[in-house]
Amino acid sequence: MADSSTVTGLVVAAERGDQSAWRALVDRYTPLVASIVQGFRLQAHDAEDVHQTVWLRLVEHLGDLREPRALPRWIITITRNESLRLLKTTGRTRPFDPLTEHETVDTADHVEPDQDLLKAAQHQVLLAAFAELPDHQRDLLLLLVADPPVPYAEISKQLGIPLGSIGPTRARALQRLRESPLIAEWRESDPNGGGQRDIATLGR
Repeated sequence: MADSSTVTGLVVAAERGDQSAWRALVDRYTPLVASIVQGFRLQAHDAEDVHQTVWLRLVEHLGDLREPRALPRWIITITRNESLRLLKTTGRTRPFDPLTEHETVDTADHVEPDQDLLKAAQHQVLLAAFAELPDHQRDLLLLLVADPPVPYAEISKQLGIPLGSIGPTRARALQRLRESPLIAEWRESDPNGGGQRDIATLGR
């Protein structure tokens, strides 16, 4: 099995034919694809087509990635382009693009940038950065934000870590998110703080 602590390790192993590494990549980035597709308000069968196309394209081009850490941005671009393509082929005239600051409209009315669009893009960046965390850090953060809340004793049991390690592990995971190049890029384009507000909600 590939080194599951890095996306680079998974990409390299998947390119060599490691099916467990491929499944790990799909598991990590399916929430990101789903988030983007949802923003385009596609029909269920169209959304499924986008999912299948994204993973097919990745299989075809996995060996072409010059920098495996660029995989999240590649997935975002392919998912967005395929969603837009389907919108055009189905004749819809008002696509909802969560990765742009303006919505395409078919009226002359002026509208302010939709905060929902910005929030969706912010969420997608956070998901992409989250997928790059080591498995044990992602598993911990998911348990910490579960609804209903999971007691620390149960988290300790499920993950096999001491109670005293939960806080420090959470802190390291959040710091890693803050230092992610994806988050840094978003912060530079968002003077209001970008993903920092969402990152803050991943702990308690």
